[in-house]
Amino acid sequence: MTEFRAGFACFVGRPNAGKSTLTNAIVGQKIAITSSKPQTTRHVIRGVLHRPESQLVLVDTPGLHRPRTLLGERLNDLVRQTWSEVDVIGLCIPADEPVGRGDRFITGELAELKATVLAVVTKADLVDKGRLAEQLLAVSELAEFADVVPVSAVSGYQVSRLVDVMIGHLPPSPRLYPDDILTDEPEQVLVAELIRESALEGVRDELPHSIAVIVEEMLPEDGLTRIYADVYVERSSQKAIVIGARGSRLKEVGTRARREIESLLGTRVYLDLHVRVAKDWQRDPKQLRRLGF
Repeated sequence: MTEFRAGFACFVGRPNAGKSTLTNAIVGQKIAITSSKPQTTRHVIRGVLHRPESQLVLVDTPGLHRPRTLLGERLNDLVRQTWSEVDVIGLCIPADEPVGRGDRFITGELAELKATVLAVVTKADLVDKGRLAEQLLAVSELAEFADVVPVSAVSGYQVSRLVDVMIGHLPPSPRLYPDDILTDEPEQVLVAELIRESALEGVRDELPHSIAVIVEEMLPEDGLTRIYADVYVERSSQKAIVIGARGSRLKEVGTRARREIESLLGTRVYLDLHVRVAKDWQRDPKQLRRLGF
């Protein structure tokens, strides 16, 4: 009889290394928001992968970066706290970019931890075999990793092998979560993240971190969930960008978010969105607290 293993794991890496996409590919549903802008994940979202002889709990962390605001510092503290609490860490390094300063910086930060560290070479579908081999070699020279695994979350290449490897490094343990749980984030947080992701679509370059979303109310009725949410920006000019000419952008945001939320909740959704200005909220401790940071 094989011993049951269970534990916590997370993926780390510089922004856009493919961490959230990989988390989603492993858990099999969209739980961590993904985007091509750095620093979009702000909540520690856990996805749970259930297998007969193991349970892998994935913790999604924001990327570590050099902080410029109070929000940035808090996010970095959150990252380090998470790292110190997990059993396995997968350092994600994309196959299509040379190993850089950011990768070395994070590798150095991981060296002091007691977690098992694996190197995960992501986006393997974007390069040919020769380039992939060179990257695997370059990555294995960064540090003494417990394993180096190339994957592609998009094509599914080696994703299940990566899971096997991660589970192999988990401690023997009873189940940590009931079988039917996929994530322990309250639905309101997930809904807010989906709205935020939708609001960022198309305006990431102009206001990547200036958007926060609070779901004020979620009211389930017969087969319909009414959701009232506020989208916060820092300035009136940003409010105008999010709303768009005659409300056209906000309408698109609502339509896109509603589709995602309906598939998350499995019910029809009525979504009421309002855009509000919270002046310079990223630098104001009181507002940060109110907006959930």
